[in-house]
Amino acid sequence: MAAYDARLMRHVLLAALALVLVSACSSSKPATFTLDSASVDTTYYCPGGASNAAYDLHATVKVHNGTSKAVTIDAVTAQMTVASVKGSWLEKVGERFSADGVKFAPDTVAAGEDSSVKLTIPSACTSGKYGTGTSSSADYNVTVHLATSAGTFAITAANQHEIVAD
Repeated sequence: MAAYDARLMRHVLLAALALVLVSACSSSKPATFTLDSASVDTTYYCPGGASNAAYDLHATVKVHNGTSKAVTIDAVTAQMTVASVKGSWLEKVGERFSADGVKFAPDTVAAGEDSSVKLTIPSACTSGKYGTGTSSSADYNVTVHLATSAGTFAITAANQHEIVAD
């Protein structure tokens, strides 16, 4: 009977140890710098008669710094890729536009912290004069690239950015 109790106790202890290890591994975030999610402004209405008119596209990238040191963000770029078009759009599906000069804040993420990095991406649009034709639009996938002290990272926004022109 004592041998049976010893085996039973050993199985109970092994099961408890396995449960503790699984819980510890599944509840923590990785000990690295990660981009968790990204989103962009949904729609921009290009003014009638605009010709390569500049506007700001806003984005938010949620990051996690699981390292033991602060991570600095040195530069951010963005790439907009035409995903779909409606009407007579100047660009075709698959064409890409790269945006340099992206403004961002904050530029440092403290060790062990989560942060939302706010971006201002320079963009431009062209539109015919109001009332001269039918509206057209394009949906863009926006991919953001961050150059940091922990490496280079990229993430595509979960939503698309639409530009609507008359």
